Amino acid sequence: MPQDTLVFDLLKKELKRQREGIELIASENFTSYQVIQATGSVATNKYAEGYPGKRYYGGCEVVDEIETLAIERLKKVFNANWANVQPHSGAQANAAVFLACLKAGDKILGLDLSMGGHLTHGSPANFSGKTYQAFFYGVERESGLVNYEQLEQTARAEKPKMIICGASAYSRDWDYARIRKVADEVGALVLADIAHPAGLIASGLLNDPFDHCHIVTSTTHKTLRGPRGGVIMMRHDFENPFGLKDPKGNIRSMSALLDLAVFPGLQGGPLEHVIAAKAVAFGEILDPSFKTYQEQVRVNAQTIAKAFTDKDYHLISGGTDNHLMLIDLRNKNITGKKAQETLDRAHITLNKNSVPYDDKSPFVTSGIRVGVPAITTRGMKTEHMQIVADMIDKVLMNADNDQIIASVREEVKIFMQQFPLYPELG
Repeated sequence: MPQDTLVFDLLKKELKRQREGIELIASENFTSYQVIQATGSVATNKYAEGYPGKRYYGGCEVVDEIETLAIERLKKVFNANWANVQPHSGAQANAAVFLACLKAGDKILGLDLSMGGHLTHGSPANFSGKTYQAFFYGVERESGLVNYEQLEQTARAEKPKMIICGASAYSRDWDYARIRKVADEVGALVLADIAHPAGLIASGLLNDPFDHCHIVTSTTHKTLRGPRGGVIMMRHDFENPFGLKDPKGNIRSMSALLDLAVFPGLQGGPLEHVIAAKAVAFGEILDPSFKTYQEQVRVNAQTIAKAFTDKDYHLISGGTDNHLMLIDLRNKNITGKKAQETLDRAHITLNKNSVPYDDKSPFVTSGIRVGVPAITTRGMKTEHMQIVADMIDKVLMNADNDQIIASVREEVKIFMQQFPLYPELG
């Protein structure tokens, strides 16, 4: 069979784009080459509905070992006692938790999407908002910090079955103990979605949600630097408090209900090639070098945040504790949409993002989200953060000047040559 030159030529173009650009999308990272190899391995050929030792197909003895290794490594990473590595994404991990723990129409309480939350935390555009009664807490207008008083007041008034903590655009740590306290008061479960800060949590650089939150979900890309996918974890298994039953009418432990929710509740055959890549990534996380990397991520984030502040950019909450920051551009007279599109032309990639109390639509926005995991993976240190901030500022302050944008694009291309990406690919 001849090689599909159209597709592979496009993949070469994508590799060139990644090599030559500055990647600042907070939810992206660059995996190791061995993660790429595992993702593209022969494990993609194997169908393996079920779980290790309990499959619906034959020939699963090897993928059973792979998936078991992934589970055991992930449990060690987070000091968890139970984990499911089959979710295809973070969104499906969250969906499985809802399916296991809730009934249609039950109340949930999450961070408002417009305040930095995630679609799957109750947005009316998402299954979570369509299937369940969603209530929200936000951030304080002045500080940009989670409004825990609003969370507590709403929880006491509405008595949700689940409180969700975690965000897609929030730069500060979380008070999991305070959330668990009010959850116990109203009889709610706590779900921590740590998709963004998971790598920093795994390295002990941020608060540990596991002793305070009943269930924890995450993606495996972003700060964990693995393949695209999701996971569900618990440190302490428990009997479900709502008397929920499995399809046969039996009351089961939460781990059993979660397994059933992933398969057969939401998914069929797991992506065993991606699970193999997850196992590789979890092994990398267990190496001491990963904590060094996460420490650099956080220092880089704080350094570039200061560089933006020094240039009179308005950072929501005034800075960052993790890998990202949210920047309100209204004092710079440029929308998030135009900022993203203009920076794209200079080969600097980030995303437009709503800011708390935004007066523009989600398709335009007043802000941008900046993350540093990918450029840290490329090898950038603190001394490079000022350079990156300077280039971003130069583009945004000259957004209608094609000549300046073109000059920055060339500057970016030359600058990135010192940070090789996938030399194995030639």
